[in-house]
Amino acid sequence: MSRFNGEKFGSRRFNGEMYFTKQRTVRFYDERQRPTVPTTQVSRPGIPTSIKPLNHKGQPDNFPWHKRIFDPTSDLVLRWNRVFLFCCISALFIDPLYLYVPAINYDDENGTACVKSDTQLSVALTCLRTLCDLLYVINIIIKFRTAYVDPSSTMRVFGRGELIRDSKKISLRYLKSDLVIDVVAALPLPQIVMWLIIPAIKYSTSEHNNNIVALMVLLQYIPRLYLIFPLSSEIVKATGVVAKTAWLGAAYNLVLYLIASHVLGSLWYLLTVDRQTTCWKETCTQTQPSCNIKYLDCSFSRDEGYDNWINSTQVFQNCNASNTSSTFNFGMFSPALKYESPAKGFIVKYLYSFWWGLQNLSCYGQTLTVSTYIGETLYAIILAVVGLVLFALLIGNVQTYLQSITVRVEEWRLKQRDTEKWMKHRQLPQKLQDRVRRFVQYKWLATRGVDEESILETLPADLRRDIKRHLCLNLVRRVPLFAQMDEQLLNAICERLVSSLCTEGTYVVSEGDPVTEMLFVIRGKLESSTTNGGRTGFFNSTILKPGDFCGEELLGWALVSKSTINLPSSTRTVKALVEVEAFTLSAEDLKFVANQFRRLHSKKLQHSFRFYSHHWRTWATCFIQVAWRRYKRRKIVKDLSMREGLSFNSVRSEEEEEEVGNVGPSRGKLNFQKLGVKIMAVKRKGSELRKLQKPDEPDFSADGFE
Repeated sequence: MSRFNGEKFGSRRFNGEMYFTKQRTVRFYDERQRPTVPTTQVSRPGIPTSIKPLNHKGQPDNFPWHKRIFDPTSDLVLRWNRVFLFCCISALFIDPLYLYVPAINYDDENGTACVKSDTQLSVALTCLRTLCDLLYVINIIIKFRTAYVDPSSTMRVFGRGELIRDSKKISLRYLKSDLVIDVVAALPLPQIVMWLIIPAIKYSTSEHNNNIVALMVLLQYIPRLYLIFPLSSEIVKATGVVAKTAWLGAAYNLVLYLIASHVLGSLWYLLTVDRQTTCWKETCTQTQPSCNIKYLDCSFSRDEGYDNWINSTQVFQNCNASNTSSTFNFGMFSPALKYESPAKGFIVKYLYSFWWGLQNLSCYGQTLTVSTYIGETLYAIILAVVGLVLFALLIGNVQTYLQSITVRVEEWRLKQRDTEKWMKHRQLPQKLQDRVRRFVQYKWLATRGVDEESILETLPADLRRDIKRHLCLNLVRRVPLFAQMDEQLLNAICERLVSSLCTEGTYVVSEGDPVTEMLFVIRGKLESSTTNGGRTGFFNSTILKPGDFCGEELLGWALVSKSTINLPSSTRTVKALVEVEAFTLSAEDLKFVANQFRRLHSKKLQHSFRFYSHHWRTWATCFIQVAWRRYKRRKIVKDLSMREGLSFNSVRSEEEEEEVGNVGPSRGKLNFQKLGVKIMAVKRKGSELRKLQKPDEPDFSADGFE
């Protein structure tokens, strides 16, 4: 329904639009919900066919969730990339564990051994790897629904091309680029081979089965490793870094280095088992032409001819790595076979193999003693090259991240050293040197070497204003002087506040010095005292706590419409009792706020200023004390006059004469002389208090503000 407010007006139509003939504002609106940003489906160029309301992501609100297109720079996609990166790293850790499935069963009583498969480990790895494969599939689905930036687009916005949201274009681009690698990485090849293909093969041995599974794992490990690099690049493109903190960045690179050690150790374990079976086969073929190799598999240990073969063969004695008479050279696999590592539990053999991989990767395989076996030699060469490259890249990155953590500490240390040299060169007294050291130390503890002002200067004006408002608004509101001001005025004040630090014993301002800034206390305590211009016998002191302020003389100076260039003099001395953190407002900024916002010139603010100002409070206290003592003195005079038989009026007249300078006894009245002696001590104190000058108060009656 459409309506308009106001009287009826004559009108006429022109091109479907209504125009009113009278010069009066008329509000015309539609009460139905209308889209703020329309989206059009075009059947041919330039002709819209439908309009639907859009959400903040640029898609209709009633759009099905499974058809939505994701922005590659959105928080949702960024969070998913981080989750998927963790999944990829977990998959890189899980896959090499398949290499521990082969195991050797040593029978110490009979001196025999055979090869078997660890079924429990296979089941556990299948479950874990299936979960990772599901996440790979989900990542493929998300990539089909993620928009991309067209690099060839001519519509450039800050160097970025047009964002393509067309699902067909997105799918076509993904099919031509990364789909093949993602599908190969997501295929459950080890599970299929282990639980479907191998059981269907007749006359298969454990050795062959384990080698096939290991081959599938190693082939699929390459595309899974490759996916980490473009994924890390996407995260860096969106956020600037892979890890949010330096510690996480160092841990990320260290984990990649440990995964490399984990892979090399797992492969070394598999080659150890393979090297042992190779020795058995060669020895069996050379010594016994009719040797049945199938008995090396533990699954045939219950056959009828197994016992006869065991009693007649010398294979296990000749292939014992602990036997010094053995002619077979096991090379770098000797330590694992001597300690019978393939026969141990999973935790034992895994930690032993991981330690071997980490040790030799760190020293580039320099401690290895290899045989002339080509496969062993190639493995040692690959280990040395990979160790050198990873140590230069990953460990170098770890060192860089760790150094970035301590870079500010090092900068502070160098600055502290330069400060010490400068103080010694200038021959500063020891007391001044101690004060400088305390300030530098306190500034480091408060800011950790971060220059807040330089950071804020690089931000946009609205963002800088919001940050200042967040930091200072509650503090300014705690100041009673500004508690009743509106948001606009408080924002203007917050925007111009600057952080300030004071160490113990620092004088913020001294009595009689020009006041250059107002100071609002965040934490700490300050002592504010005055001697009323250095007059003897007068001293007033108060403690400023968090929420208090000082330098109120500057506010009175800024509120004067025609103030002088000279800054006002401070009526108090402000000293830091402990370490103080505060915000300061300079004289120029306060003058600017006072000129721009004339609401500061209100009578209400003047009354608040007088009520909360320490200068005004001190003067009011002294004024009340003088009035009270004058009242007490007159009361005493009245009582004494009644006792001496004198009239109160005569005594009061004599008192007034003394106040104006005619100090002395009454003419011929001895009793009044005694009365003057008794009240002289009270009058001296009153005369001292009357010396405190009333603070200056700006007159804003001419400005018309009430």
